[in-house]
Amino acid sequence: MTGYSAISPGTDLSQHARVLTRVHDAVLTGGAPPVRPRGVVARSWSRVLGLGLDASHTNAREPLSFAEVERRRRESPLSLVIDELRQVLVSVADASSFLMVVTDAEGILLWREGSARVRLRADSLGFMEGARWTEATVGTNAIGTALAEAAPVQLFSAEHFEQAQHPWYCTAAPIHHPVSGELLGVVDVSGPALTLHPVIGALVETAVKLAESRLWRHHEQRLERLRQSARGVLATAHGPLLLVDDHGWVAHQSGIAVRDRVEVPRADRLIAVPGLGLCAPERLGEGWLIRPRAAREDIVAYLDLTGPPTLQLTSDAEEWRTPLTRRHAELLVLLQRAGRPGMTAAQLSTALFGDEEHCVTVRAEVSRLRRAIGGLVTTNPYRLADGVTLSVVQRATPRPGCGTVSALTPVGVSRRL
Repeated sequence: MTGYSAISPGTDLSQHARVLTRVHDAVLTGGAPPVRPRGVVARSWSRVLGLGLDASHTNAREPLSFAEVERRRRESPLSLVIDELRQVLVSVADASSFLMVVTDAEGILLWREGSARVRLRADSLGFMEGARWTEATVGTNAIGTALAEAAPVQLFSAEHFEQAQHPWYCTAAPIHHPVSGELLGVVDVSGPALTLHPVIGALVETAVKLAESRLWRHHEQRLERLRQSARGVLATAHGPLLLVDDHGWVAHQSGIAVRDRVEVPRADRLIAVPGLGLCAPERLGEGWLIRPRAAREDIVAYLDLTGPPTLQLTSDAEEWRTPLTRRHAELLVLLQRAGRPGMTAAQLSTALFGDEEHCVTVRAEVSRLRRAIGGLVTTNPYRLADGVTLSVVQRATPRPGCGTVSALTPVGVSRRL
């Protein structure tokens, strides 16, 4: 039995469903439930009630158009592994009367397959391709709650918020890109509540592990194709350089220490690479050639918090700047203060959220930060890269009786790593 299972082997499903109905009704009307709801359920109900959703009604579903669903399917990395997910789950689904559903990171249903009879029941619930199944849209459900909790979730019967979903069970687990840690979507298995079997959770976990393993293989194969296609150019190129794919992942390096990722290349802007300075990306087949514009030098960076967070870099009298989210600015401040030892995901989670329970969220945020600023931040542990000097500035706080001495005040100590 998985650690997030809603039932134990031997559970009388009918009796358990009746108890959960009493729990649901008591909690939502302010009464005393016969037993406490599971922690994951209680947290989700609290979030949903705060949004003002009505449990007695089917909250609005407005599925996206077929064209939009097709576009999202084409752009989703999960399209690379949907066949593997079908092999694991769909044949079992037909025999066991459940549905396999795969969503994107926004909770939009992109693929739905399985028992024809169960699909018809799901249609009446609005559980179909193009629908958004987040907590904010349809209340507590395994897909939306797995996204909110950043963890696998199984719900049974009246653990769902909407009464219309009580005849169902659902088991969902997030899929992350095995290289970047980015959340790609959710795999869900749903069916009639009284058909829930304790092995369903293990089946979903197996499907997720297979999908992430295949995504890793696709990543390695793509980089190898890029290396092969660029062999001629690489053999004749002189000086330090990197060969990267469209996402900034490094396929080949020469004259520079190995780096796994740089900022996502664009033809219309410079990118900053520790050890190379500011570089102008050159399109090369399906990838990019990254070479320094001038002699290699260290990178001086300034995180400006006097307004919307902005990271500014200087190199050889040139400037580069990019806007950052508040969360990404917080991460950079923490890493700047940590210095060379850096911080683990658990330490960042504690610093940002007060506990170590948000490591998955931290890894995803760092991945998005590195997509924007590339190798300026390294991993294992997370820290500023060698050769990067970062200063953090924000508005000065007036001192009583002294006024404001400067419009900008450094936060912490400027670190040369």
